[in-house]
Amino acid sequence: MSDVLQQLAEVLEQRKLQSPDQSYVAGLYAKGLDHILKKIGEEATETVIAAKDGDKDKIVYETADLWFHCMVMLADQGLGPEHVINELQRRFGLSGIAEKAQRQST
Repeated sequence: MSDVLQQLAEVLEQRKLQSPDQSYVAGLYAKGLDHILKKIGEEATETVIAAKDGDKDKIVYETADLWFHCMVMLADQGLGPEHVINELQRRFGLSGIAEKAQRQST
């Protein structure tokens, strides 16, 4: 499953070298972090609406858009999916309460 995320991360890195006229992602990078974050906000809202409507196909579609734009943000910040996956693995087996307490103590 994470192979797809790694492949996407590689493509997103390649898009940094392309012209904004040739690539949607290059256009996002060219418009800057604020624009990328705005897109994440829009996609998050669309995901919430899809979930409220209970349309499973739309939930999956909108979540894919949200994840995609989050991946663009990670790449823009010099991060990749492995950073998020490593954090999720670190948290695995911890209760949410214990994990939150660890964050607050640092």
